[in-house]
Amino acid sequence: MFILEKKGKMIDRIKKEKVNSLNTILTGDRPTGQLHFGHYVGSLKKRVEMQADPNNELFVMVADLQALTDNAKNPEKVAANVLQVALDYLAVGLDPAKSTLFIQSQIPQLSELTMYYLNLVSVARVRRNPTVKTEIEQKNFGEGVPAGFFIYPVSQAADITAFKANLVPVGEDQKPMLEQAQEIVHSFNTTYQTDLLVTPKAVIPPKGFGRLPGIDGNGKMSKSLGNGIYLADSADILQKKVMSMYTDPNHIRIDDPGQVEGNMVFTYLDVFGTDKAHIDELKAHYRRGGLGDVKIKRYLIDVLEAEFAPIRARREEFAKDPGAVMEMLHQGSLKAEKVAAETLAEVKRAMGIQYF
Repeated sequence: MFILEKKGKMIDRIKKEKVNSLNTILTGDRPTGQLHFGHYVGSLKKRVEMQADPNNELFVMVADLQALTDNAKNPEKVAANVLQVALDYLAVGLDPAKSTLFIQSQIPQLSELTMYYLNLVSVARVRRNPTVKTEIEQKNFGEGVPAGFFIYPVSQAADITAFKANLVPVGEDQKPMLEQAQEIVHSFNTTYQTDLLVTPKAVIPPKGFGRLPGIDGNGKMSKSLGNGIYLADSADILQKKVMSMYTDPNHIRIDDPGQVEGNMVFTYLDVFGTDKAHIDELKAHYRRGGLGDVKIKRYLIDVLEAEFAPIRARREEFAKDPGAVMEMLHQGSLKAEKVAAETLAEVKRAMGIQYF
């Protein structure tokens, strides 16, 4: 009897340790356009790797509510791109059988959680958020910043805590957003004397990784700047974009010595090329002169096609049945809503407002 009891306790402890070793991860994208190579390098590829780890439970959100905070007068743009983002997800290898892919607006519990959290955050604190300040300036809102955009860090906290995510992949520029979510978790747990909400941890790419410059060499690849190569781009479009890439403006003749640093062709080869020895040889040749831009651009096209032609083919195949893709998102949203509903009920009980 004692041995059986001891064995039972050991099994319970092992089960508990196993549960505690699991990671819940929340990530996602605003559906304001198709996803590009920068998204692939910065997040999509990593998500597929995370999905393959049996210790990870991955929630991937099409953040249409967040997209509407600065596109409220153009909801058609957001709605149309929900499908496009989903196609990009499936094309790179995100699998609805292994990860939960869902639409933010279809989870009403997220908005209710946001309301509760807003009461724990001051206007002054949101205004001090560096990411919010920067983005308000970038979008030239002035005094006309939409209230929804202003408080979206609180909405993000609701997204994260609804699924009790302990890991949230973010870029360095988004770190203040996660810090605010951590503060909200602490405030809620302290105020209501509970340990219900999980404190999320930022997963930030190593320095030098996670951000791909645009083909024009100006800052990061961006939908708004129009300097990206998209996962949906055809082979012809990809070729045209690579041939227009920014290189070294002083490399006028083939025999002229060229500069590798700041040259987007070599930047992309460093990111996507697998034959590092050959790339090093090309760099040395370019620096001493005798290597033309067209030749290295054609080599880059071959490198990119090797990586992205299979992704493009999968995307085209999924695009043949948009109804099935939307149904996949529907089923994922139902699954996500069930999880969020459980968290919301726990939150309301902790607050003492679960009346019925």
